[in-house]
Amino acid sequence: MPLINDPVHGFTPLRSQLLCDVVAHPLFQRLERIRQLGLSSFVYPGATHTRKAHSLGAYTLMQRAFRVLREKGYFIFDSEEEAAEAAILMHDLGHGPYSHVLESEIVRGYSHEDISLMMMEQMNADLHGALNLAIQIFKGEYPKPYLHELISSDELDMDRLDYLCRDAFYTGVREGSLGADRLIQMLELTEDEHLTMSAKAAYPMENYRVARRLMYWQVYLHKTTVAAEEVLRRALRRAHQLAEGGAEVPCTPALHYFLYPAEQTPEAFLAHYAALDDSDILCALKMWQEYPDGELARWAGMFLTRRLLKVHVDPETADGYLFTKQVEKDGESHLYAFYNQTI
Repeated sequence: MPLINDPVHGFTPLRSQLLCDVVAHPLFQRLERIRQLGLSSFVYPGATHTRKAHSLGAYTLMQRAFRVLREKGYFIFDSEEEAAEAAILMHDLGHGPYSHVLESEIVRGYSHEDISLMMMEQMNADLHGALNLAIQIFKGEYPKPYLHELISSDELDMDRLDYLCRDAFYTGVREGSLGADRLIQMLELTEDEHLTMSAKAAYPMENYRVARRLMYWQVYLHKTTVAAEEVLRRALRRAHQLAEGGAEVPCTPALHYFLYPAEQTPEAFLAHYAALDDSDILCALKMWQEYPDGELARWAGMFLTRRLLKVHVDPETADGYLFTKQVEKDGESHLYAFYNQTI
């Protein structure tokens, strides 16, 4: 039985051959090449953990949740537990380079949830239908709704619980730390098999909500991260404009497909997307900083040398809305990003 040694949650076994097959699959291993926090390492140098580490961490918490529910007398088939654990291992398969940053700039018409499901179907075909139940649970179509709610819910699920713990750990933001095991110990099921919390969970749940809010403002929506994301988006946007105008923009084969889409079939899309990860974007930026087009070279160079937009936190701006404008200062033209970070 393979053991995973996770610095956040400790040792975790992969308890079945199916789970080992999921982890060994190339579509899962691709997550090793995609950072969980995108560009947060521009602010927090330790924030270089991957989607693969997060998926394994969420799987660990799922195991613990099932153990707690069984100890409380709830009956769970082994096949249901295995399928739900496989589903949470696969829940992030569809994330693209630098996580959420480039979803709208590289892929148009698909969300990462759509692509995750496409990749699950591909893995299921490769594993001869062994993931049928896992996909049913992931889609929320299984008669026991709590199995899906453990993966994704409006409040507390193992995905969200892991990324808050993990992101706080790797960024060093102590305010985001929370007791995952304490919250899992308070899981209960309603009569119609929905996930709920015991009456004693009021205080830990309030701590969880506060930690989540603080992580959003201190990490996920940090003004420097927002500025870095905008520079990267502008580089990709300019590359798209040049490609649409007929210019040959140097890039890797995987990225080339999305700049110059040719064969528009689900099979071609999935094959090229599965080959795309953070390294494709970084490689392209290194080539683009020497590209003849001044605008593309500028954005690429700014990203690689960390010359980011100047960000002004503006309480008059709509909450969470970013916009940029040209500002003349001391006879020079500067780009400023305005962002409301009011809590």
